[in-house]
Amino acid sequence: MTKQPVTRHTIFQYSLMSALLDGIYDGELSVNELLGKGNFGIGTFDALDGEMVILDGECFRLDHTGRASRPDLDECTPFAVATNFVPRLRRSAPANTTREALAEVIDEMLPSSNYMYALKITGRFSSVRTRTVVKQERPYRPMAEVTEDDTEHTFENIDGVVMGFRTPIYEKGIGVPGCHAHFLDEKRELGGHVLDFTIAEGTIELCVGTDLELRLPLTGEFAGADLDPDDLDEQIQKTEVKE
Repeated sequence: MTKQPVTRHTIFQYSLMSALLDGIYDGELSVNELLGKGNFGIGTFDALDGEMVILDGECFRLDHTGRASRPDLDECTPFAVATNFVPRLRRSAPANTTREALAEVIDEMLPSSNYMYALKITGRFSSVRTRTVVKQERPYRPMAEVTEDDTEHTFENIDGVVMGFRTPIYEKGIGVPGCHAHFLDEKRELGGHVLDFTIAEGTIELCVGTDLELRLPLTGEFAGADLDPDDLDEQIQKTEVKE
């Protein structure tokens, strides 16, 4: 499909994925300020202290045990993406569909592959496989090393939301090309960074993003970061996909 979006919509992002890969794990943007940028989003916390989910205007931390809690509003993030979620495209998910197969369904829904999309999949999941980062101590190691210590969890027969952002290939290094998603269960108790899932039944919703508001950190660490490593593709594959 090559239809044009009919309205403009802004997606906000703090820092770069390539900075996170380089070990820039402390930021200057608070959770409170981030919530002013949108009611929907994902990211992490300073020192990689858990995976972040913003859903319906509330922020949650998913720690290395897979449990959800509420962070303090003055806590900061080294990387986050947020928007006010306005679903423009919606359809039912085919029953008993894997993440890989559902990606093809989502591709067919897109008016164009050249825009950004906030993605929300709500329903009953036969299984969801996640990982969660473990809080780091200085001196920080590169993320490719850190994620070797990640803890993985598999949740079965669970209601919840897979949510995140679909980013065009040309934004590689700014964000994660393809789909970067986190999971939060319906009770707001469990979740993590999504590695794989099978959805039994549910609904797919997409919010088209035409504008990117990018805020870069004003820190010495960011100023000195290596933001264009030769093995960028390999690092993203290892840290975000882990397959």
